[in-house]
Amino acid sequence: MSKKPDLLRDNELIYGRLLPVDEPHLIQRYNKALAAFGLPPTKLKSFQIDRTGFSPEIADECGDPDYLDPNEVNRRFIILTPSQIDLPVVHTAFSNTSQLMFEFMSKNQRAIDALTIKDVIYGEIEDSIPKVNDIEDLLSINQVEFKVLSAEDVLGKAAELGKLVDRLKQEPDAWRDNAMLTRMVELAKICGDIRENALVPDQVIFRHNAYWTSHFGGLYVFVDPGMTTVISDPAAPGFRRSRPWQVSYLSINDADKVFKFLASTGRIELPRASWTEASGYLEHRAEMVVRALIRDAEPNRNLTDVDKVWLQTWIQSHADLITKDGNFPFLNAAKREIAQLGHLKIEDVFPLQRFLVVRAKPDHPDAWLTNRLISDFVPTDFVSRYIFNKQGFYKDYDGFSDAWRSHVVDVLKTTYLKDKVAFRTRLYGLTD
Repeated sequence: MSKKPDLLRDNELIYGRLLPVDEPHLIQRYNKALAAFGLPPTKLKSFQIDRTGFSPEIADECGDPDYLDPNEVNRRFIILTPSQIDLPVVHTAFSNTSQLMFEFMSKNQRAIDALTIKDVIYGEIEDSIPKVNDIEDLLSINQVEFKVLSAEDVLGKAAELGKLVDRLKQEPDAWRDNAMLTRMVELAKICGDIRENALVPDQVIFRHNAYWTSHFGGLYVFVDPGMTTVISDPAAPGFRRSRPWQVSYLSINDADKVFKFLASTGRIELPRASWTEASGYLEHRAEMVVRALIRDAEPNRNLTDVDKVWLQTWIQSHADLITKDGNFPFLNAAKREIAQLGHLKIEDVFPLQRFLVVRAKPDHPDAWLTNRLISDFVPTDFVSRYIFNKQGFYKDYDGFSDAWRSHVVDVLKTTYLKDKVAFRTRLYGLTD
């Protein structure tokens, strides 16, 4: 596993907010889950886990970042404590893994609370396919089922005890069966009173809706009534191969068609004064454009003490570069037009530049996914990339100079990390 620079780890910009696991009994339980997956036990005395139980330290130890995701499908999970529900998911092939885990843990909170007192819960988020070979395989996944196990088989023992309790109630002479009663006492010592402790998860099947996946270089699936839309590189196997009446295929290289899809399905907010002026969104985009131009022109410049006055001076002294790029003048013109008319005539804007002036509709269920897609068309905005598209951000980061890496980390620390919720609310209208 390629280790990200310590700069990201030290500032909690990668693998931040994870749960430390350092108690011997929890490490022992984790190792039991690893053994059940056919994996070697960890020798670490301390490591961190995310919501799914993934540990970057264990991934480093075993040299496999996909140790809980062997074919990037049928994702494995390990639950040591109910508090994992509040953690992020830091390594996944599907953007909706985090939401599926949250739904599973929320719907089965009582069972998870009771089980993790004595045991570790592990299993797979099982799809309908063992491996993804083409787009059609992805589209065949309509729902997932959580296959849940526990190392000490508390789940199985609870089910056995439940059957014996039913037999005791239904068969008049069952109470005379000493062997059965002894077995019930043994099971009750392990499971407790199953009438009070719900040990068996109630809901294990969940819908598999819109998502991004790392398969085929990155692919988006959006679901609307009567039509599923796939957005990816046309070179992906299965692109436009089947079911044109049910599936629409859009090239991620076609900014015009992707934009029209997002607009026609009500997933984006077009540039209007009602939100652009209060949010400072266009100003943010303009600043990101200028910073990227500075990076390209002077990749090794130390930008530690850069302020708005310095940026303005740089813009004035590099007018030719700014004009040639075109995005900064466009954003200034867009601001003026919105101030005068209350909106921007989007049909007059070049397709690629349209993504600079829109954001996802905040109350749409696909808002986070839509903002992620928008960030693919605006790679200069590393703040949006970091918030909505961490895989894309980390890939970009690998290609940055040391000076630019320091600058990026500094900007994220002093803007987004200071108050994530307030920042997302102001700029993107998101409150969750």
